Parts: sequence; structure tokens; C-alpha cells
Amino acid sequence: MIDTHTAFPPDAIKAFADAYPDRHRKLRHALVGHPLLTRDAIAALAERHPEDRMEYNRGTLPIGIRPEDTPANGLSAAETIRTIDENQSWIVFKNVERDPAYGKLLDALLAELEPAVLKRTGPMEHREAFIFFTSPGSITPFHMDPEHNILMQIEGEKVMNVFPTADPALVPAEQSEAFHAGAHRNLQWDESFLAKADPVRLQPGDAILMPVKAPHFVRNGNAVSISLSITWRSERSVAEGELHSFNRLLRARKLPLVPVSTQPERQTLARLGYRVMRRLAS
Repeated sequence: MIDTHTAFPPDAIKAFADAYPDRHRKLRHALVGHPLLTRDAIAALAERHPEDRMEYNRGTLPIGIRPEDTPANGLSAAETIRTIDENQSWIVFKNVERDPAYGKLLDALLAELEPAVLKRTGPMEHREAFIFFTSPGSITPFHMDPEHNILMQIEGEKVMNVFPTADPALVPAEQSEAFHAGAHRNLQWDESFLAKADPVRLQPGDAILMPVKAPHFVRNGNAVSISLSITWRSERSVAEGELHSFNRLLRARKLPLVPVSTQPERQTLARLGYRVMRRLAS
């Protein structure tokens, strides 16, 4: 088995530390060929993984699509995996860290990153791992995610089109507030946004650090793609969510909003105000 304690070479750790937590950055990793990340291993995982922890649908989608308009592929998870080469689908296995073998892998990977993370954003909380298994040519629509994330390309290739964070033209404040209240991750798309994209090509052995809530869409290459995503939360990501949730409450009452800074964890008074208002509203 590959020694996961050397999954990220020294130059990747340095690049990660230089960019984290606010910038995206292409990295390298050594997990290609790992026995837990082969097609056979993923098919075996599908047989024991909870059904509600798998999401799959058609991959032939536009860049921008409403969640309710996303078409199902008409297959079971097992059928989706077996016919992934030709079924034009996209499947994600959520919370694979709940499986002991994958949990051990996640812990080993995050341990390599933890020293740099602790210096910037404190303890790594709510650790999760996801496996993406994608047909050739599939699209993952324009969306954002709430975690710090490193996506590691294992098989095939894809282009991650990454957009600036905290750009109100891409993600209006009201949409960010709704996101933290449970709205879907998909974002409204406009073709004019494309000029702001940084297209990052990922081949086996490549990885990308994604900042919290960096808008992006993914275009798969001409072969089946397997990717592993390792994520965590921090006091900064939690604080950012709290402040947007606070603004949602303030907006509903037509009260002045609070600015969300680049270091929201330091906005202690506003965070306290949110917790008080939330308690009073409950």
C-alpha cells in the first residue's frame, strides 16, 4: 500500500501553506494507484455505503442549472458505476470517512496538512471525504461549497474552472445568506462570468486547493474520471457562515447589515450578536 504519510511532496506542502486559506492553488500528490481508489475498490464501496450518502444523476448538463431541473439517470448506484464509461453520469460518494479504511486514509492525508492549517485557521474540524466518479464529457454545474477542500485527481482528467471568492457579481449577498440557511449549492450562471474563470487542468497526480465558497464548475475530459476530495471546516469558515446568517436575520428586520471581513473569526461582537438574535428567534 502507498505510504499516505508522503502523499504530498514537500513542494506541494509549501505551495499549500503559501496559498491557504484564501487562494486556490494547483498541487501534486502521490495517491495514483492507491488500492482504495481503484474502480474495483469504489464498486465494492458502493455495495456497503449508505444509499443516502450517494448522489448521482445525468452528467450532460449545462453549466448553470436549477437543482430541481437536474435529471436523474434512471439507474441504480451499482448500475451507474458498472456502466460509467457510457452512461453519461456523475456520482459522488459522500462521507466515505465513515468507512474505517477510508477514514484512516483521510486522517493520514490531513495530518500532512495540519501544521500549516493550525498556523492560519486553527484546528481542522468536521473532517470529511468524498469520491467523485464521472463519465467522459460530464459537467458539474456552477456551484460553491462551504468547506476548505483539496480535490485530488486519481484517474482521467478534468478542468476546474475557479472563480474569485466574495465577488458579489457572482454570488450576491442574499444568495450567500440563503446558502447558509440551507439553500442548494448551485449558483445562477451568466455567460459573462466566464471571463473571470481560471481554468485549472487536473491530470492524475494533480490536486487543487479550493478556498471556502469559491464558485466553480467542472468539465470532465474524454475518459472516466476518479477524484478524491478531502475537506475540513475551521473557525474562519464557521464564522463566515455565522455572519452571513446574521445578515439574513438583520435583512429580514430591515436593520443595517454587518460587513463580512476576510478574517470573520475576529468579528467577535457580530458573532455574539448573531447567537443572541438566533436564540431569541427560536
